[in-house]
Amino acid sequence: MLNFGLRALLGLLGALAVLTAARLWMDPSTVGAVMGLAGHGPLGLATLRADVGGFFAAAGLFSAAAAWRNNARLLTAPLAMIALALCGRLLAAAVDGLEPRATPSIAIEAAIVVVLAAGRFRLAVR
Repeated sequence: MLNFGLRALLGLLGALAVLTAARLWMDPSTVGAVMGLAGHGPLGLATLRADVGGFFAAAGLFSAAAAWRNNARLLTAPLAMIALALCGRLLAAAVDGLEPRATPSIAIEAAIVVVLAAGRFRLAVR
């Protein structure tokens, strides 16, 4: 039962990440602004779509695939991606000071790392 709930949570996280990627691909300016990013000109918008959208798409697709296939190995990539993003946020807080608006992102990424790590170590490997 625990594995089913964990897989459902992983699938939900994956779906939300893919939806975020789709929103970035369709309207990078608006979504980027919410994230504190600005795409200046066509190159900036392309970078938001490619780099940020690609990040969310990859993490989401691997998480959803891991949940669907009950395969813990598929969580290695999104776990590394989100954990490294969290490290970057913590480094920014240490070097530049903690921006109060960054606190929710740090908390969300930390929670996602916990869920992905639980899935990586609990799901059956096929």
